[in-house]
Amino acid sequence: MVSDSARALAVRCESRTNALARRMSREFFESVPGYGTLPADVKDLEIAATVRHGVRLFLRGVISPPAAPDGYRLFRERAAQRAEEGVPLDLLLRTYAMGVYGLWQVMREEAGPDDGPALAELVDLLFQSQAEVVGAVTQHYLHQRDALESARRTDRTRLVRGLLHGVLDPDEARRAGLVLDGPLLLLAFHAGRVDAPDGPVAERRRQRRIRAALQSAFGADVPALTDGAPEEGGACGHAVVPRCGEVPDDLARLLEEGYGAPVRVAAAVATDAAGIPEAARTAGEIVRIARARGLPAGTVHRLDDVLLEFHLSRPGPSGERIAALLDPVADRPELLETLRTHLELCLDRRATASALGVHPNTVDKRLTRLTALTGLDLNSPHGTALALAAQLLREAPPH
Repeated sequence: MVSDSARALAVRCESRTNALARRMSREFFESVPGYGTLPADVKDLEIAATVRHGVRLFLRGVISPPAAPDGYRLFRERAAQRAEEGVPLDLLLRTYAMGVYGLWQVMREEAGPDDGPALAELVDLLFQSQAEVVGAVTQHYLHQRDALESARRTDRTRLVRGLLHGVLDPDEARRAGLVLDGPLLLLAFHAGRVDAPDGPVAERRRQRRIRAALQSAFGADVPALTDGAPEEGGACGHAVVPRCGEVPDDLARLLEEGYGAPVRVAAAVATDAAGIPEAARTAGEIVRIARARGLPAGTVHRLDDVLLEFHLSRPGPSGERIAALLDPVADRPELLETLRTHLELCLDRRATASALGVHPNTVDKRLTRLTALTGLDLNSPHGTALALAAQLLREAPPH
Protein backbone atom coordinates (compact mmCIF):
# COMPACT_ATOMS: atom_id res chain seq x y z
CA MET A 1 0.00 0.00 0.00
CA VAL A 2 1.15 3.50 -0.87
CA SER A 3 0.82 6.12 1.86
CA ASP A 4 -1.30 9.22 1.39
CA SER A 5 1.74 11.48 1.78
CA ALA A 6 3.56 9.61 -0.99
CA ARG A 7 0.50 9.94 -3.24
CA ALA A 8 0.31 13.65 -2.55
CA LEU A 9 3.96 14.10 -3.45
CA ALA A 10 3.42 12.11 -6.69
CA VAL A 11 0.49 14.41 -7.60
CA ARG A 12 2.69 17.48 -7.26
CA CYS A 13 5.41 15.87 -9.39
CA GLU A 14 3.00 14.88 -12.16
CA SER A 15 2.29 18.51 -13.02
CA ARG A 16 5.94 18.85 -14.09
CA THR A 17 5.95 15.87 -16.48
CA ASN A 18 5.97 17.83 -19.76
CA ALA A 19 8.65 20.24 -18.59
CA LEU A 20 10.78 17.34 -17.37
CA ALA A 21 10.48 15.53 -20.69
CA ARG A 22 11.58 18.62 -22.65
CA ARG A 23 14.45 19.28 -20.27
CA MET A 24 15.69 15.70 -20.44
CA SER A 25 15.58 15.40 -24.23
CA ARG A 26 17.34 18.75 -24.71
CA GLU A 27 19.73 18.94 -21.75
CA PHE A 28 20.10 15.86 -19.59
CA PHE A 29 20.65 13.36 -22.36
CA GLU A 30 23.20 15.52 -24.18
CA SER A 31 25.79 14.31 -21.67
CA VAL A 32 25.26 10.71 -22.83
CA PRO A 33 27.99 9.72 -25.36
CA GLY A 34 26.49 9.32 -28.83
CA TYR A 35 23.19 11.01 -28.01
CA GLY A 36 24.09 14.13 -29.95
CA THR A 37 24.40 12.14 -33.17
CA LEU A 38 20.77 11.01 -33.07
CA PRO A 39 18.33 12.65 -35.52
CA ALA A 40 16.42 15.64 -34.14
CA ASP A 41 13.03 13.96 -34.51
CA VAL A 42 14.24 11.00 -32.47
CA LYS A 43 15.39 13.25 -29.64
CA ASP A 44 12.63 15.86 -29.66
CA LEU A 45 9.67 13.62 -30.45
CA GLU A 46 10.22 9.94 -29.79
CA ILE A 47 12.54 10.11 -26.78
CA ALA A 48 10.60 13.00 -25.25
CA ALA A 49 7.35 11.07 -25.70
CA THR A 50 8.92 7.99 -24.10
CA VAL A 51 10.06 10.07 -21.13
CA ARG A 52 6.58 11.52 -20.67
CA HIS A 53 5.05 8.07 -20.89
CA GLY A 54 7.51 6.62 -18.36
CA VAL A 55 7.09 9.44 -15.85
CA ARG A 56 3.30 9.37 -16.06
CA LEU A 57 3.21 5.58 -15.92
CA PHE A 58 5.18 5.57 -12.67
CA LEU A 59 3.44 8.53 -10.98
CA ARG A 60 -0.08 7.45 -11.93
CA GLY A 61 0.70 3.97 -10.71
CA VAL A 62 1.52 5.54 -7.38
CA ILE A 63 -1.47 7.90 -7.32
CA SER A 64 -4.12 5.38 -8.31
CA PRO A 65 -2.78 1.84 -8.44
CA PRO A 66 -2.65 -0.57 -10.10
CA ALA A 67 -0.57 0.72 -13.01
CA ALA A 68 -2.01 0.75 -16.54
CA PRO A 69 -2.14 -2.73 -18.09
CA ASP A 70 0.77 -3.42 -20.45
CA GLY A 71 2.24 -0.03 -19.68
CA TYR A 72 5.63 -1.27 -20.86
CA ARG A 73 4.49 -1.83 -24.44
CA LEU A 74 5.87 1.53 -25.61
CA PHE A 75 9.22 0.74 -24.00
CA ARG A 76 9.36 -2.59 -25.83
CA GLU A 77 8.42 -1.00 -29.15
CA ARG A 78 11.02 1.74 -28.74
CA ALA A 79 13.70 -0.81 -27.79
CA ALA A 80 13.02 -2.86 -30.93
CA GLN A 81 13.04 0.32 -33.03
CA ARG A 82 16.36 1.49 -31.58
CA ALA A 83 17.88 -1.95 -32.23
CA GLU A 84 16.71 -1.82 -35.85
CA GLU A 85 18.21 1.65 -36.24
CA GLY A 86 21.53 0.51 -34.82
CA VAL A 87 21.45 2.64 -31.66
CA PRO A 88 23.89 1.06 -29.17
CA LEU A 89 22.28 -0.64 -26.20
CA ASP A 90 24.46 1.22 -23.70
CA LEU A 91 23.23 4.56 -25.07
CA LEU A 92 19.63 3.42 -24.78
CA LEU A 93 20.03 2.21 -21.20
CA ARG A 94 21.88 5.37 -20.21
CA THR A 95 18.90 7.47 -21.29
CA TYR A 96 16.61 5.38 -19.09
CA ALA A 97 19.01 5.75 -16.16
CA MET A 98 19.15 9.51 -16.72
CA GLY A 99 15.35 9.56 -16.85
CA VAL A 100 15.21 7.99 -13.41
CA TYR A 101 17.72 10.53 -12.16
CA GLY A 102 15.67 13.40 -13.61
CA LEU A 103 12.51 12.13 -11.95
CA TRP A 104 14.36 11.79 -8.67
CA GLN A 105 15.41 15.45 -8.93
CA VAL A 106 11.81 16.53 -9.49
CA MET A 107 10.62 14.49 -6.50
CA ARG A 108 13.36 15.98 -4.31
CA GLU A 109 12.52 19.52 -5.40
CA GLU A 110 8.79 18.98 -4.75
CA ALA A 111 9.31 17.37 -1.33
CA GLY A 112 8.75 19.62 1.66
CA PRO A 113 10.51 19.49 5.05
CA ASP A 114 8.06 16.90 6.33
CA ASP A 115 8.07 14.72 3.21
CA GLY A 116 11.20 12.71 4.02
CA PRO A 117 9.35 9.39 4.57
CA ALA A 118 7.16 9.99 1.50
CA LEU A 119 10.22 10.75 -0.63
CA ALA A 120 11.98 7.61 0.58
CA GLU A 121 8.84 5.60 -0.23
CA LEU A 122 8.69 6.98 -3.78
CA VAL A 123 12.39 6.38 -4.36
CA ASP A 124 11.98 2.77 -3.23
CA LEU A 125 9.11 2.30 -5.68
CA LEU A 126 11.10 4.07 -8.42
CA PHE A 127 14.05 1.68 -8.07
CA GLN A 128 11.70 -1.30 -8.27
CA SER A 129 10.08 0.15 -11.38
CA GLN A 130 13.45 0.87 -12.98
CA ALA A 131 14.47 -2.78 -12.69
CA GLU A 132 11.30 -3.84 -14.53
CA VAL A 133 11.70 -1.23 -17.26
CA VAL A 134 15.39 -1.95 -17.86
CA GLY A 135 14.63 -5.68 -18.03
CA ALA A 136 11.86 -5.18 -20.59
CA VAL A 137 13.95 -2.77 -22.70
CA THR A 138 17.05 -4.97 -22.70
CA GLN A 139 15.11 -8.13 -23.49
CA HIS A 140 13.30 -6.69 -26.49
CA TYR A 141 16.36 -4.82 -27.78
CA LEU A 142 18.41 -8.03 -27.75
CA HIS A 143 15.53 -10.04 -29.21
CA GLN A 144 15.21 -7.62 -32.11
CA ARG A 145 18.96 -7.47 -32.65
CA ASP A 146 19.16 -11.28 -32.70
CA ALA A 147 16.32 -11.39 -35.22
CA LEU A 148 18.09 -8.84 -37.42
CA GLU A 149 21.39 -10.67 -37.15
CA SER A 150 19.70 -13.96 -37.99
CA ALA A 151 18.12 -12.39 -41.06
CA ARG A 152 21.48 -10.93 -42.09
CA ARG A 153 23.19 -14.31 -41.70
CA THR A 154 20.42 -16.01 -43.67
CA ASP A 155 20.71 -13.50 -46.48
CA ARG A 156 24.50 -13.75 -46.47
CA THR A 157 24.28 -17.54 -46.54
CA ARG A 158 21.96 -17.32 -49.53
CA LEU A 159 24.40 -15.02 -51.31
CA VAL A 160 27.43 -17.21 -50.60
CA ARG A 161 25.54 -20.35 -51.63
CA GLY A 162 24.51 -18.63 -54.84
CA LEU A 163 28.11 -17.66 -55.60
CA LEU A 164 29.39 -21.17 -54.94
CA HIS A 165 26.78 -22.74 -57.21
CA GLY A 166 27.03 -20.11 -59.94
CA VAL A 167 23.40 -18.96 -59.69
CA LEU A 168 24.03 -15.49 -58.26
CA ASP A 169 24.92 -12.43 -60.27
CA PRO A 170 28.24 -11.16 -58.86
CA ASP A 171 26.88 -7.62 -59.09
CA GLU A 172 24.12 -8.55 -56.62
CA ALA A 173 26.76 -9.85 -54.22
CA ARG A 174 28.72 -6.61 -54.50
CA ARG A 175 25.59 -4.55 -53.80
CA ALA A 176 25.07 -6.68 -50.69
CA GLY A 177 28.57 -5.81 -49.47
CA LEU A 178 30.47 -8.92 -50.58
CA VAL A 179 33.81 -7.82 -52.01
CA LEU A 180 34.74 -10.04 -54.94
CA ASP A 181 38.00 -8.54 -56.18
CA GLY A 182 40.41 -11.14 -57.53
CA PRO A 183 42.26 -13.26 -57.02
CA LEU A 184 39.76 -15.19 -54.94
CA LEU A 185 40.94 -17.97 -52.68
CA LEU A 186 38.38 -20.79 -52.42
CA LEU A 187 38.64 -22.99 -49.36
CA ALA A 188 36.86 -26.27 -48.68
CA PHE A 189 37.10 -27.87 -45.28
CA HIS A 190 35.90 -30.91 -43.42
CA ALA A 191 35.99 -31.18 -39.63
CA GLY A 192 35.89 -34.54 -37.90
CA ARG A 193 33.60 -35.71 -35.14
CA VAL A 194 33.94 -33.84 -31.85
CA ASP A 195 34.20 -35.64 -28.51
CA ALA A 196 31.94 -33.09 -26.85
CA PRO A 197 28.24 -32.59 -26.05
CA ASP A 198 26.22 -32.86 -29.25
CA GLY A 199 23.05 -31.13 -30.36
CA PRO A 200 22.05 -28.30 -32.71
CA VAL A 201 23.10 -25.50 -30.35
CA ALA A 202 26.54 -26.99 -29.73
CA GLU A 203 27.03 -27.60 -33.45
CA ARG A 204 26.04 -24.03 -34.35
CA ARG A 205 28.52 -22.75 -31.77
CA ARG A 206 31.30 -24.84 -33.31
CA GLN A 207 30.42 -23.64 -36.81
CA ARG A 208 30.46 -20.06 -35.56
CA ARG A 209 33.94 -20.65 -34.15
CA ILE A 210 35.04 -21.89 -37.58
CA ARG A 211 33.91 -18.58 -39.08
CA ALA A 212 35.70 -16.71 -36.29
CA ALA A 213 38.88 -18.69 -37.00
CA LEU A 214 38.67 -17.76 -40.69
CA GLN A 215 38.32 -14.10 -39.75
CA SER A 216 41.31 -14.38 -37.41
CA ALA A 217 43.45 -16.10 -40.06
CA PHE A 218 42.76 -13.58 -42.82
CA GLY A 219 42.23 -10.46 -40.72
CA ALA A 220 38.85 -9.73 -42.29
CA ASP A 221 35.30 -10.99 -42.47
CA VAL A 222 35.34 -14.05 -44.74
CA PRO A 223 32.13 -15.11 -46.52
CA ALA A 224 31.69 -18.73 -45.47
CA LEU A 225 29.09 -21.45 -45.75
CA THR A 226 29.21 -24.14 -43.09
CA ASP A 227 26.97 -27.16 -42.73
CA GLY A 228 26.83 -30.12 -40.43
CA ALA A 229 27.63 -33.59 -41.73
CA PRO A 230 25.04 -35.62 -39.78
CA GLU A 231 25.84 -38.92 -41.47
CA GLU A 232 29.18 -39.05 -39.72
CA GLY A 233 29.36 -36.05 -37.44
CA GLY A 234 31.60 -33.06 -37.91
CA ALA A 235 31.07 -30.17 -40.28
CA CYS A 236 31.94 -29.22 -43.82
CA GLY A 237 31.82 -26.05 -45.83
CA HIS A 238 33.42 -23.52 -48.13
CA ALA A 239 34.85 -20.04 -47.75
CA VAL A 240 35.58 -17.28 -50.27
CA VAL A 241 38.54 -15.03 -49.50
CA PRO A 242 38.76 -11.93 -51.74
CA ARG A 243 42.06 -10.47 -52.86
CA CYS A 244 44.02 -13.45 -51.62
CA GLY A 245 46.05 -16.11 -53.34
CA GLU A 246 47.97 -17.49 -50.38
CA VAL A 247 46.92 -19.48 -47.34
CA PRO A 248 48.20 -18.47 -43.89
CA ASP A 249 50.48 -21.11 -42.40
CA ASP A 250 48.39 -21.38 -39.25
CA LEU A 251 44.97 -21.67 -40.94
CA ALA A 252 44.45 -25.37 -40.24
CA ARG A 253 45.59 -24.94 -36.64
CA LEU A 254 43.19 -22.04 -36.05
CA LEU A 255 40.30 -24.03 -37.53
CA GLU A 256 41.11 -27.07 -35.41
CA GLU A 257 41.35 -24.99 -32.24
CA GLY A 258 38.06 -23.29 -33.05
CA TYR A 259 36.13 -26.43 -33.90
CA GLY A 260 37.75 -28.77 -31.43
CA ALA A 261 38.54 -31.59 -33.87
CA PRO A 262 40.95 -32.31 -36.75
CA VAL A 263 40.14 -30.26 -39.84
CA ARG A 264 41.14 -30.99 -43.43
CA VAL A 265 41.43 -27.92 -45.65
CA ALA A 266 41.82 -27.63 -49.42
CA ALA A 267 42.50 -24.49 -51.43
CA ALA A 268 41.97 -23.44 -55.03
CA VAL A 269 42.17 -20.03 -56.70
CA ALA A 270 39.67 -18.26 -58.96
CA THR A 271 40.86 -15.30 -61.00
CA ASP A 272 37.46 -13.59 -60.81
CA ALA A 273 33.91 -14.08 -59.50
CA ALA A 274 32.90 -16.12 -62.54
CA GLY A 275 35.47 -18.77 -61.60
CA ILE A 276 34.14 -19.25 -58.06
CA PRO A 277 31.91 -22.31 -58.75
CA GLU A 278 34.64 -24.28 -60.53
CA ALA A 279 37.26 -23.40 -57.91
CA ALA A 280 34.82 -24.36 -55.14
CA ARG A 281 34.16 -27.73 -56.79
CA THR A 282 37.89 -28.32 -57.18
CA ALA A 283 38.60 -27.51 -53.53
CA GLY A 284 35.73 -29.72 -52.40
CA GLU A 285 36.97 -32.68 -54.44
CA ILE A 286 40.51 -32.20 -53.13
CA VAL A 287 39.15 -32.50 -49.58
CA ARG A 288 37.20 -35.65 -50.45
CA ILE A 289 40.22 -37.23 -52.13
CA ALA A 290 42.49 -36.27 -49.21
CA ARG A 291 40.07 -37.97 -46.82
CA ALA A 292 39.86 -41.07 -49.02
CA ARG A 293 43.64 -41.19 -49.29
CA GLY A 294 43.95 -40.83 -45.52
CA LEU A 295 46.14 -37.74 -45.86
CA PRO A 296 46.67 -36.17 -42.44
CA ALA A 297 44.44 -33.39 -41.20
CA GLY A 298 45.95 -30.19 -39.88
CA THR A 299 47.35 -29.06 -43.21
CA VAL A 300 46.11 -27.29 -46.34
CA HIS A 301 45.94 -29.46 -49.46
CA ARG A 302 46.18 -28.17 -53.00
CA LEU A 303 45.60 -29.84 -56.34
CA ASP A 304 49.28 -30.71 -56.78
CA ASP A 305 49.13 -32.77 -53.57
CA VAL A 306 46.56 -35.16 -55.09
CA LEU A 307 47.12 -34.57 -58.78
CA LEU A 308 47.15 -38.21 -59.94
CA GLU A 309 44.28 -39.22 -57.69
CA PHE A 310 42.25 -36.20 -58.84
CA HIS A 311 42.73 -37.23 -62.46
CA LEU A 312 41.92 -40.88 -61.84
CA SER A 313 38.70 -40.06 -60.02
CA ARG A 314 37.18 -37.94 -62.82
CA PRO A 315 33.65 -38.91 -63.88
CA GLY A 316 32.98 -40.50 -67.23
CA PRO A 317 31.48 -43.60 -68.83
CA SER A 318 34.31 -45.74 -67.48
CA GLY A 319 34.07 -44.48 -63.88
CA GLU A 320 31.27 -46.77 -62.74
CA ARG A 321 32.92 -49.81 -64.33
CA ILE A 322 36.25 -49.05 -62.67
CA ALA A 323 34.57 -48.57 -59.27
CA ALA A 324 32.72 -51.87 -59.79
CA LEU A 325 36.05 -53.74 -59.95
CA LEU A 326 35.95 -53.81 -56.13
CA ASP A 327 32.38 -55.08 -55.91
CA PRO A 328 33.51 -58.69 -55.30
CA VAL A 329 35.13 -57.58 -52.01
CA ALA A 330 32.47 -55.07 -50.94
CA ASP A 331 31.55 -57.31 -48.02
CA ARG A 332 35.19 -57.90 -47.02
CA PRO A 333 36.17 -54.75 -45.09
CA GLU A 334 39.52 -56.24 -44.03
CA LEU A 335 40.52 -56.59 -47.70
CA LEU A 336 39.40 -53.05 -48.57
CA GLU A 337 41.22 -51.61 -45.56
CA THR A 338 44.37 -53.51 -46.48
CA LEU A 339 44.17 -52.22 -50.05
CA ARG A 340 43.65 -48.64 -48.92
CA THR A 341 46.52 -48.77 -46.44
CA HIS A 342 48.85 -50.55 -48.87
CA LEU A 343 48.25 -47.89 -51.54
CA GLU A 344 48.73 -45.04 -49.03
CA LEU A 345 52.06 -46.54 -47.89
CA CYS A 346 53.45 -46.89 -51.41
CA LEU A 347 53.00 -50.69 -51.57
CA ASP A 348 55.33 -51.27 -48.60
CA ARG A 349 54.06 -54.57 -47.13
CA ARG A 350 55.93 -54.20 -43.82
CA ALA A 351 54.70 -50.66 -43.30
CA THR A 352 51.19 -51.83 -44.18
CA ALA A 353 51.40 -54.67 -41.69
CA SER A 354 52.62 -52.30 -38.96
CA ALA A 355 49.84 -49.80 -39.66
CA LEU A 356 47.20 -52.55 -39.54
CA GLY A 357 48.72 -54.34 -36.55
CA VAL A 358 49.09 -57.67 -38.38
CA HIS A 359 51.94 -59.89 -39.60
CA PRO A 360 53.41 -59.13 -43.07
CA ASN A 361 52.34 -62.61 -44.17
CA THR A 362 48.75 -61.66 -43.36
CA VAL A 363 49.08 -58.67 -45.68
CA ASP A 364 50.37 -60.96 -48.44
CA LYS A 365 47.47 -63.38 -47.97
CA ARG A 366 44.88 -60.61 -48.05
CA LEU A 367 46.33 -59.02 -51.18
CA THR A 368 46.49 -62.44 -52.88
CA ARG A 369 42.85 -63.02 -52.00
CA LEU A 370 41.91 -59.56 -53.29
CA THR A 371 43.66 -60.28 -56.61
CA ALA A 372 41.88 -63.61 -56.92
CA LEU A 373 38.45 -62.02 -56.33
CA THR A 374 38.88 -58.84 -58.39
CA GLY A 375 41.60 -59.55 -60.93
CA LEU A 376 43.55 -56.49 -59.75
CA ASP A 377 47.24 -57.37 -59.73
CA LEU A 378 49.09 -54.97 -57.41
CA ASN A 379 52.41 -56.30 -58.67
CA SER A 380 51.91 -54.52 -61.99
CA PRO A 381 51.78 -50.74 -62.56
CA HIS A 382 48.55 -51.14 -64.57
CA GLY A 383 46.85 -53.16 -61.83
CA THR A 384 48.00 -50.71 -59.16
CA ALA A 385 46.65 -47.73 -61.12
CA LEU A 386 43.29 -49.49 -61.61
CA ALA A 387 43.10 -50.39 -57.92
CA LEU A 388 43.87 -46.80 -56.92
CA ALA A 389 41.25 -45.42 -59.30
CA ALA A 390 38.63 -47.94 -58.14
CA GLN A 391 39.29 -47.20 -54.48
CA LEU A 392 39.05 -43.42 -55.07
CA LEU A 393 35.87 -43.68 -57.13
CA ARG A 394 34.23 -45.73 -54.38
CA GLU A 395 35.38 -43.65 -51.42
CA ALA A 396 35.38 -40.18 -52.97
CA PRO A 397 32.75 -40.28 -55.70
CA PRO A 398 32.70 -37.14 -57.87
CA HIS A 399 29.85 -34.73 -57.20
